[in-house]
Amino acid sequence: MSYIVLARKYRPQTFGDVVGQGHVTQTLSNAINSGRVAHAILFSGPRGTGKTTVARILAKAMNCEHGPTPTPCNTCRSCTDITTGSATDVYEIDGASNNSVDQVRELRENSRYMPGIGRYKIYIIDEVHMLSVAAFNALLKTLEEPPPHVMFMFATTEYHKIPITILSRCQQHELRRIDIEAIVSQLQHISEKEAVALDADSIAMIAREADGSMRDALSLLDQVFACADGPVSHSHLSTVLGIIDRSIVFNLVDAIFNSDMPAILDVIDGVYNRGLDIRKLYTEVITHFRHLLVVKLGKRSEKLVDLPVSDIGVLREQGEAIPEPYLVQVMDLLFKEESTVRYAAQPKLAFEMVFVKLLQTKPALSMDLLIQKLDALKQQLADAPVTTTSLPADPIVEAADPLIEDEHPPKDDEPAPGNSPEMKTPLSENTRPRETESLSSLDTETVWEKLTDAVSERKASVGANLRKCRLKSISEERLEIEVTSSSYLAKSMEKNKPVISQVCKELFPGDIQVVVTADISDESHTVRNVRAATDIKQEMLNHPLIADAIELFNGKVIDIKTK
Repeated sequence: MSYIVLARKYRPQTFGDVVGQGHVTQTLSNAINSGRVAHAILFSGPRGTGKTTVARILAKAMNCEHGPTPTPCNTCRSCTDITTGSATDVYEIDGASNNSVDQVRELRENSRYMPGIGRYKIYIIDEVHMLSVAAFNALLKTLEEPPPHVMFMFATTEYHKIPITILSRCQQHELRRIDIEAIVSQLQHISEKEAVALDADSIAMIAREADGSMRDALSLLDQVFACADGPVSHSHLSTVLGIIDRSIVFNLVDAIFNSDMPAILDVIDGVYNRGLDIRKLYTEVITHFRHLLVVKLGKRSEKLVDLPVSDIGVLREQGEAIPEPYLVQVMDLLFKEESTVRYAAQPKLAFEMVFVKLLQTKPALSMDLLIQKLDALKQQLADAPVTTTSLPADPIVEAADPLIEDEHPPKDDEPAPGNSPEMKTPLSENTRPRETESLSSLDTETVWEKLTDAVSERKASVGANLRKCRLKSISEERLEIEVTSSSYLAKSMEKNKPVISQVCKELFPGDIQVVVTADISDESHTVRNVRAATDIKQEMLNHPLIADAIELFNGKVIDIKTK
């Protein structure tokens, strides 16, 4: 055939022509200039990045009539023979089909003989990781101490499969994945030379699909040139190459953010009907959310996101109003379901079910917003009058037990409850009034709040029980407390009445008599109240904000206050 594909036609012939591998070509050029070229060199890296090409250029540089030189002339006999693949001193061996120990023994025997034309006899073994273990072992001695006229150059895409004994005898060069901008620049240059008009979006699409491989990019460009009859449109290019256009991914992600399930199904159905790979679309969506998160998090997004600048601007606009926790939440779900879509017998159905599940997931709140909501809830509860109630038995709640210490009457040699050291503890600054106030000047609610706070400060167990009672009546001489919940609580309050009397003397003027009465005849009413309080507390425990706060701070509920 007279036609030469673009990958061969525009194959680099000098180190300066190699795209995106300056760290390797500069090192080799310096080694040639200083006469420090290793006898065994290993080139590794992704497919189509120039491993074998760099090995050929190095072979020409070492055997050029004007060399060794980092800039081979490409006109002498040695250079032209290497370019055409007919050089007698440069052997290109396919490691996949010449991997037996006998073939390596033959190579070792032939290496003894001097080169015919050039300075060196050079062996280029492509996909060297395909050699058998016995073949590697047979090569060890010759690789470590070859004849002075022999050089070995290895190329591999699977560096980890090469024995460490081989690696230790080679100088290693890692070729990188070529960035999109470099591929776009090279494709534009070739398109101009071939006189085929391609717009910037089409070239960028080819470069993205190449995934860092210049050979893949040139193969796709060759296919475009073959089907082109005049200028190639962007939509036509997507159809010819079977590439998923970026606009499809943007539309799908917009539908996700808008919770528009019909639009999501429409996009998936359109991709499926065009015969495009659903699994490829799923991968593109995951990559898109990764780009959104990177653009959202960092200022160096141009370096971390391998996309044209125009696409990065669109990404920034699309993710501007989306909180970072939600992006992380979406990526986590997509990663968990990736194997389901990849190995499903019906990937389209699996793809749709993933997004149904995604839209049913409640977006996570950001840390700042959660703290703001907790502060607002705390302020709201602080501003409202509250009544403390005990919690129901629940494994996730640590309820405050009503501590009743005076289960037995005091003995003669024991101090009376009212004269105990604990009772004589002075009130704290926040509960002790600056001066006593007349009961007639205060309303019932204020009196009860002051009394319960002061008793709780003096003796927490009595204060907890006192909050379960109610203030029935009050006057300048008498303060009546009514117990409605249980007879057990009534007996407890009667025993601890001296504590309450002492606090009343400190809070209010005069000699006030404290009377405790019990009204527990309406047991059904009490049960209803307890059930209502339990329902309210359980509803508060089940509140999403409370659950998120517990999970976020790894906390537990100690007490619940209800109006």
